[in-house]
Amino acid sequence: MAFISDKVESLPPYLFSEFQKKKEQLLAKGVDVIDLGIGAPDLPTPEFICKVLAEEVMHTENHRYSTYSGCREFKEAVAEFYLKRYRVSLDPDSEVLALIGSKEGIANLIQAVINPGDKVIVPDPGYPVYRNGVHLAGGESVSLLLDKENNYIPMYSSLTKKDALEAKLMFLNYPSNPTATVADISTYLEAITFCHDHQIVLANDAAYDLVTFGDHRAPSVLQVPDAKDYAVELGSLSKSFNMTGWRIGYVVGNRKIIKALSTLKSNIDTCQFIPIQKAAAAALRGDFSTVQENNMIYKHRMEKLYNALREVGISAAKPKGTIFIWAEVPDGYTSLEFANQLLDEVGLIVTPGTAFGTQGVGFIRITLSVSSKRLDEVISRLKQLNWKG
Repeated sequence: MAFISDKVESLPPYLFSEFQKKKEQLLAKGVDVIDLGIGAPDLPTPEFICKVLAEEVMHTENHRYSTYSGCREFKEAVAEFYLKRYRVSLDPDSEVLALIGSKEGIANLIQAVINPGDKVIVPDPGYPVYRNGVHLAGGESVSLLLDKENNYIPMYSSLTKKDALEAKLMFLNYPSNPTATVADISTYLEAITFCHDHQIVLANDAAYDLVTFGDHRAPSVLQVPDAKDYAVELGSLSKSFNMTGWRIGYVVGNRKIIKALSTLKSNIDTCQFIPIQKAAAAALRGDFSTVQENNMIYKHRMEKLYNALREVGISAAKPKGTIFIWAEVPDGYTSLEFANQLLDEVGLIVTPGTAFGTQGVGFIRITLSVSSKRLDEVISRLKQLNWKG
């Protein structure tokens, strides 16, 4: 008797977990492993957010179930944030939905939009949850090729006419995981035009919208005229406010899609703990000074590691956002070979680019989620590596 469903049995191995197993084995042997693989901020959640949580958790009325769509305070804070930052008006009741982190939202959104057999266009390279979520929903993933020569901006010409006509949903992600590419409003205008022409739902994953460097300010897809006719945008407080473990995010935009997702989620979960939602509302209503401080820290780390990579002969585009560097592997290596050598020889974990799709061949993703002091150790170890050739 088979106890496991075919769709779970046929899921590809989650490469991140495979490297974590190797990490545990090396740690058990006393190796000082530095993990640059998982995109989780190491900085603490700002104190003012923690204080709101501590206050709200003492009110017994907050110990009950949240409304399925999220508490009013959080949804209003999301709408205020969009109006203030993007000049986009949102109805908190019909165009905002609370999520238990955007990863959950992505997986459930796919199930709310597609039927088994439907096609979903996913960026390649892209966050693996898109493709795995499509698999779990019984859909078919169609790769939207992104490459270095085109600055990782969508190449719609890479799609066949048949796939474009048959697709029901498309994902974009800027600032991008894994490539750290940023987009301007013209990228979103082109995407909305494409979705209008082919009657496709667009889901923009904006998890890193506030993690940017220099003068770059990430736009919202909803700033495009009539974008709400086709688009939703997913946001997260995980990266901007160092709240990964809090599991709080949101989706905004097209009210029909929001309603469908809300209906699905009401049969799966009962939303996030109310005090967490209220603390997240306080974060979105703050002055974002902690966000800017965090970005300065990430920028300093990025500059240090980017320059060191160039010194040892590893090429990478200089990021304008996210907590990642997308780097080319040296000649003579595959992505997996180089990642394995870094771990086995000098105790550094990075993610092979192939974890993100076929276009990740020849690349690795490095996160900036360790201290500047630890980065000095990373750089020292990179210089000790026995390179091929």
